[in-house]
Amino acid sequence: MFHARVKKTRIIFLFIILLFSSLTQGQTQVPVDIQNKEKEPHSPHKASIYSFILPGLGQAYNKKYWKIPIVYAGFGFLTYMIISNNKEYKLYKAAYDFTPVDENDIPPNIYYEQYSSTQLKEGKDYYRRNLELSYILTGFWYLINVIDASVDAHLFDFKVSQDLTLKVEPQFYHQPINNKTIPGIRVQIGIPGVFGFK
Repeated sequence: MFHARVKKTRIIFLFIILLFSSLTQGQTQVPVDIQNKEKEPHSPHKASIYSFILPGLGQAYNKKYWKIPIVYAGFGFLTYMIISNNKEYKLYKAAYDFTPVDENDIPPNIYYEQYSSTQLKEGKDYYRRNLELSYILTGFWYLINVIDASVDAHLFDFKVSQDLTLKVEPQFYHQPINNKTIPGIRVQIGIPGVFGFK
């Protein structure tokens, strides 16, 4: 009876050890699989699409977070310009287009009394041009935001070597027209052992 219990205890103990070892083996294999998994390349296409959908999102994808406030500061300034020019354009236009029918007609704003008809037309044209320019610049700023995200994504994995070397040496140049030799200086910047740079 005692031997049967010892035998059962040994079998249970062996079973627990086997179970534990199989669990630990499974756990150690997971990180190896993760390490062997190929790293997903940084996509310029994704960065461009993100910035196209929401300005600044491509910069966040590229981990260039410091650029996001610059993007939105540009949009804020251009929005202010659009609102300001649009307001002035409407005031000048309303004053320029106002034609009183009788003495009781009230002018739309103070510009009608402050400026002559020529000045009102010049002001209207000036602010209309500024308004159109503000819209164009906003479109350009939007495109610059997308281009910047794409360029940053292209250069994301680009490694700059710390072994850059500056080489300055005297050089003599031959001028075939005068048949003279002119002294000069040759400057080279490069990485030793790359593209024949020594």
